[in-house]
Parts: sequence; structure tokens; C-alpha cells
Amino acid sequence: MLRWAQCGASHRCCDFRLLQTPVFFRRHLSTSVRNRMNTMLGRSMLAVALLVPLSALAFATSAWAAEEPQTGKLEQIIPGHYMYSSGARISGVIATSEGVVVLDALSSEAMAKHERQLIAATIKQPVRYLISSTFHGNYSLGNVAYPDVIRIGHENYKADLIDMMKMDNMPPARQAAMLPHQTYRDRMTLYLGGKEIQILYVGRAHTRGDSIVFVPQDRIVYLSEVFFDGRFPFMNSGYVDWIHALDVALNLEADIFVPGQGPSSLLSNPRASREALNRARQVLVDFRDGVEKEIARGRNGGSGRGSSPASKISSHDGIPAAKGTSRAPYVSRS
Repeated sequence: MLRWAQCGASHRCCDFRLLQTPVFFRRHLSTSVRNRMNTMLGRSMLAVALLVPLSALAFATSAWAAEEPQTGKLEQIIPGHYMYSSGARISGVIATSEGVVVLDALSSEAMAKHERQLIAATIKQPVRYLISSTFHGNYSLGNVAYPDVIRIGHENYKADLIDMMKMDNMPPARQAAMLPHQTYRDRMTLYLGGKEIQILYVGRAHTRGDSIVFVPQDRIVYLSEVFFDGRFPFMNSGYVDWIHALDVALNLEADIFVPGQGPSSLLSNPRASREALNRARQVLVDFRDGVEKEIARGRNGGSGRGSSPASKISSHDGIPAAKGTSRAPYVSRS
């Protein structure tokens, strides 16, 4: 069976239904590698996985609530646009004369309430919309603090969030408080306070239901966890299509790209964020190339488990890994 490693926590932070088949990953590889795999799979199966120290992986909902800080800070990027950050997590905030749009409620009800308090004190406008991108608990558990706003997410986000909550045996009332009121398939556009706010689906990336938010008038796009800035991305439910999603974002008529994970240098130089996004894209390209190389080596009797995916990965040694993640994938036979 060919799969990405799964998280070892009690709830599903990975998309198990899609990841547990050889077909899933083969679709994302180059034609030549895919053809070699098709020949090989009849004799021996490969498992391509991230080396994830399960003891360090803390994605259970109770663990997030207990271990992560419950407060953060709200800072202006450019007039009308803010980021709320707590630890490595970043939530986007768009301010208009008629209200506020928030992207990602983050890890807990307490954290989300603190963000709302800062919005009320700083922007002095009510929150009208919550847009959710990542179904993982550390970006969606705060949804319950937004009972009075319109909650929006991609249709795949809703499906995966439902599955995660069921696996967690979450009470029905809490499930209802977390779910989006509205979903979309390709795009949705809001008009608020004279601003056009585009909610875009750019394909499978960090998850299969990520949303990004583009404000053409201000040439700024919020990418949630599609963009890990200065940080090696958490890939357990990621797709190789992630690279294409970043290409779509980079082709938008935007100057500022707001990440969902930091630490980010965005505030010191917002217009340098395109360069930072290109660096994040290169990390994924090098990782993909390394995995393809190891699959090819496995086909020809490579060294197997423990081998490095590619020497290129070492060039990113200055980028810290996301919590619970190792940068070194391996190829093993099973």
C-alpha cells in the first residue's frame, strides 16, 4: 500500500479515505514514475511516508486546547488588513466599513474569543463572516466562538470536518456550532463595505478543501495553511497538487501574500511575501522530486528505508519543521 504517514492521534487529521490507496499517490507522480510503479506494484508495494515521531504528534482536540497558547496579537498588515497570530498560527482579518471578515478561527473557543475581542477593540466593527480553510482542529475548533456570523467553507472542508468530528465523538450540538452555514465548489464572492472579497478554491493542497481569500482592490491574498512561511509544511493530509495551488495563487494580481503558518516576516515587509511564497513552493518541489527519486530507486533495488529523499532537502535546513513533522521521508517495502 502506498500512502503518506498517518497521524497517530485519536482523531483524523489526515484524509484516511483518500490516502490509503496506491491510486491516490500514483495520480500525482510523473508519467514515467507512475508507469514504473504500475509494473512494480504487482511484485512488491512501496510505502512513501514522512518520518513522524508519533510521540510528538499532538493533534487530538484536547491536546491542542491544553498545550497551545490561548491568546495572541492582532497586527495591521496594510490599512484594512490584519493578521491575528498565536504561536505559529495566523488568522487573516479583513476590515471594511460594514464589518469584518475572518479567515480561520484557530485552535479553541478561548483563542477565537480573544481574537474577536481584539477586533472589537481595534477595528470597532462586528464580524460578519468566518471563512474556514483547514478542517484540522487547530484551525477549526474556534468556530464555536462565531455563532452569530455566517460561516463559509469549501464543500470538501465541510465533508472532512464532519468526518473528523464524528471520529472524535463530538456532541451533535457542538458539531452544529462548528459547521459552515454555506459551502461553495469553485468560488464565492462577497461584497462588503465597498470591497469585493473572492473566496477561491485552487485545488487540493494542504488538505483537499482549502480556501484562499483574494481582495483584488487591495492586491492582497490570504492563503491560510496553503502557505507555510519560513516553516517546513505539515504534509500528513497534503497533496502533491499543492504546488499547482501555489502557482494559481502566484498568478493572481496580488502584491501581498498572507500565510497561515509562521513565524512570518510579513509585517516588516509585506511586499516581500511573494518571494517568501516562491521559497515555500520550492520546498515542495524539492520534496516531490526527492520522493519521486526514491520511488525510482526502489524500483531498481534502492537502499530502502532510511534513505534520504534527495540532497536538495538539506538546502532547507534553515526552515524549521511544523510541530510533530520531520522533513525526511523514506521508502520502504511492505
